[in-house]
Amino acid sequence: MDEVDVGQLHAERMERLLPTGRGVWIPIDHSVSDWPVPGLEGVGDLVAELTRGRGVDAIVAHRGPIGYHYFDTEDTWNGGWVLHASASTRHGGPRSSYKVLAGDPASLVECAVERGAIGVSVQVNLGDDYETEMLAHLATVADECHFHGVPLLGMIYPRGPHLSPMEGDETNGVSHAARVGWELGCDAVKVPWTGDSSSFKAVVDTVPIPVLVAGGPKGEDFSATLRMVKQAMAAGAAGVCMGRQVFADEDPAARVTELIDAVHGIHWDADGRFKFDVEESEALEGLYESFKDKLESYGNK
Repeated sequence: MDEVDVGQLHAERMERLLPTGRGVWIPIDHSVSDWPVPGLEGVGDLVAELTRGRGVDAIVAHRGPIGYHYFDTEDTWNGGWVLHASASTRHGGPRSSYKVLAGDPASLVECAVERGAIGVSVQVNLGDDYETEMLAHLATVADECHFHGVPLLGMIYPRGPHLSPMEGDETNGVSHAARVGWELGCDAVKVPWTGDSSSFKAVVDTVPIPVLVAGGPKGEDFSATLRMVKQAMAAGAAGVCMGRQVFADEDPAARVTELIDAVHGIHWDADGRFKFDVEESEALEGLYESFKDKLESYGNK
């Protein structure tokens, strides 16, 4: 394939996944690891909700759901599918945290595109007994993605039993996780929230590629999730990649709308409040009024 064409393809695909340099990505790959998973019983209906209206920027899924539900997306949807290539189940015993590469590295990326995906995702659990194998998988897929002009997301989690952060690392290995993803060829990384805006800024500053914040376990209060997202955005995050917080909710479409507002619509300060530029305060008075109802719904009064 011509090198210029590959570069153009890659740029076009990245723009669809991160249209403003930011993105709302919803992973629905959880059912391979565990089942049953609340919210993933009716994937077709969920896909329709996720792509309705403005819609999310990406849906991360395994092969089956992409192939089976590719046409359940709304016709107006401008986002894209990302094929998740890593797999393990809860039945794997001592190897259950070893995310194997589910496919032949030589054909995996090409097959992902043929199924309709415009991106690929690979997971690595830093500190796991099989960390080295997962790193090797990530680098191999990165080379294939580069050849085909396909964006690669690295889901890098510092959570294995052998995790050993450097002394003074306020991120507890999260910044190292982001760095590993970039060094091995990822175009974007998904990492856990570090707990506050200051430490997450240290993560974002570690790499020159987009950093997406994970959602973690389903919480009871989505407003707390939104505040975390706003703090991550204030720290320089490129968006979110969270699943259970959305698809396990009673109203996934409403949660998507709120995430889109937080990621694409409004700039926030480190405390999750509307951020004004003092030098443009007069012009922003009108802008504040236009957002007032929305801000009040988030508790920013």
